Amino acid sequence: MPSPAALDATFQALADPTRRAILARLAQGEASVMELAAPFDMSQPAISKHLKVLENAGLISRGRDAQRRPCKLEAKPLAEATGWLIEYRKYWETQFERLDDLLGELKRLEAMAGKNN
Repeated sequence: MPSPAALDATFQALADPTRRAILARLAQGEASVMELAAPFDMSQPAISKHLKVLENAGLISRGRDAQRRPCKLEAKPLAEATGWLIEYRKYWETQFERLDDLLGELKRLEAMAGKNN
């Protein structure tokens, strides 16, 4: 189970569409800051701020390759957030099953009442 602080950092990082787009790009493979900045109409320092948020959340890491510092997707925080969401999905599935059972019982009682009238 991830810590509340780790989940907060992950969801905060994922709340921004630019950061989600950066993660989608990194899912295809490592990229430099310049490569990550290319599709966006924003300055490199602005992209670097987004990368810092992603790095602080543990969603990316930066390596060193000669003059390049390629960024790489780190999937562990995403897997932890997905696991957290799956627990709530199980809760809601159980609630919907109970609602289906109740609606089925109400329909059965309504049909019985209709036969008796």
